[in-house]
Amino acid sequence: MKIYTKSGDAGQTSLVGGKKVSKATLKIDAYGTVDELNSFIGLVKAHYIFEDEEATRLNRIQHILFNIGSILATESGKVNSFIPHLEEKDILFLEIGIDAMDSKLKPLQFFILPAGTSLIAYCHVCRTVCRRAERLVVALGEEEKVDVLVQKYLNRLSDYFFTLARYAALLQGVEDVAWEK
Repeated sequence: MKIYTKSGDAGQTSLVGGKKVSKATLKIDAYGTVDELNSFIGLVKAHYIFEDEEATRLNRIQHILFNIGSILATESGKVNSFIPHLEEKDILFLEIGIDAMDSKLKPLQFFILPAGTSLIAYCHVCRTVCRRAERLVVALGEEEKVDVLVQKYLNRLSDYFFTLARYAALLQGVEDVAWEK
């Protein structure tokens, strides 16, 4: 199978279900941003030097984001049995990770800047790209039915990356950089 099909040269792409749409649609922007987030997670993993539950969790998150991309790339109203779906346990998986890391961190008493080390900065990039993906999914949900768990997962995932940034700082012996008014 060739990597290029030339079918997108005119600015159109096909959804799962066969419908052709412009590459400039909100739907394509939403799942493209989820893909962008997944790529930035690859950078986090490339810089994540610690062997712990979070290294394993990052792998699982990438798989779930591929599932979300598949869900978002599916034509509205079309049900395909091969498209994965999200479950509440996927969100609980994030919450368990957040709580485990948070239990090791000092209570947050100020706003922090996305700074410190490359790893910390990449975690914050993931957080902000995730927030953008969430906003796009919210906007898409105003146009068509979107699985509510997709939006909920992305919301929790951005919290996860904020906490991961602080946890990475702890593991690297770097203090949070406080915002100065």
